[in-house]
Amino acid sequence: MTTDLQDFSHKRYNILTGEWVLVSPHRAKRPWQGQNEAVNNEVRPSYDESCYLCAGNARISGEKNPNYEDVFIFTNDFGALQTDSKVFKVEDGLLKAQSEQGICKVICFSPDHSKSLADMTPSEIEKVVFAWQHEYNELAENDLINYVQIFENKGAVMGCSNPHPHGQIWSQTTLPNEVDKKNTQQLNYFNKNKSSLLGDYLAQELEKQERIIFENDAFVVLIPFWAVWPFEAMIAPKKQQRNISELSGNETLLYAEAISVITKAYDKLFNTSFPYSSGIHQSPTDGEANDHWHWHMSFYPPLLRSATVKKFMVGYEMFGSPQRDITAESAVKMLRDLL
Repeated sequence: MTTDLQDFSHKRYNILTGEWVLVSPHRAKRPWQGQNEAVNNEVRPSYDESCYLCAGNARISGEKNPNYEDVFIFTNDFGALQTDSKVFKVEDGLLKAQSEQGICKVICFSPDHSKSLADMTPSEIEKVVFAWQHEYNELAENDLINYVQIFENKGAVMGCSNPHPHGQIWSQTTLPNEVDKKNTQQLNYFNKNKSSLLGDYLAQELEKQERIIFENDAFVVLIPFWAVWPFEAMIAPKKQQRNISELSGNETLLYAEAISVITKAYDKLFNTSFPYSSGIHQSPTDGEANDHWHWHMSFYPPLLRSATVKKFMVGYEMFGSPQRDITAESAVKMLRDLL
């Protein structure tokens, strides 16, 4: 890797979205006098009688959770999308709107209130992967649904309202913005090169070994060359697969191992329960072949220098483009040294 990328301001291109990120490595040396976040390292009980996600407890809707022993899924009591929403369209000059329908679900990863994915074994995480696969396949059969977004917000700083280990699944009629951009970029590359955009990128990264955090027989964990967040990471299958339903044999366990490795490394980095938003981008469920898709999972953590210093997306990031100080290569070394 040329030292220019480690010493001078530059832009890096995100091949999956067609957008640029400004990188300013020299700014990482500046003194910090900004906001420090409060660190919450409280030890939670394995069961909380006031938690609406714990086994056997009543949710806000009044419905009672079963005494589940591993993974539990239910339709979100306050879903952002509605299945019975009226179908309509508004076209009034430059004022445009259209109805959007969908199904929102909550997935509890474990009945143990005290755990996060970082505290679970790969075998336990594999049960979560099985649940993701089941939900993706089931929702794909619904004619109303053309995309399934699986994601997790971990930590109060990421807007998570309940510390119980859980994620969400939002499925909807149209492609959300980020997925639409990735769909276009991958399709254009596939039509031109007859190969997977992400697959070709992974081959280059595996050869260089400059941004790889971890790999096993089926998966790569790396910090993308174009990463925006200081310790952003991606998990991707080495062979092209359109979506998680195509995982076979022991690939589900190897995927769970990759999730375990990166989440544990995050917690070790600043000796705290590391907050992040993670999400899986995969092929739409629109009935098309979608042979250009190569699914992947991204982690966007907000912490910058320590457990108390957060990266804010403000100013130039809001009005110009994303910007980062710590280079992807520096972040990789910090995380890889913790394995």
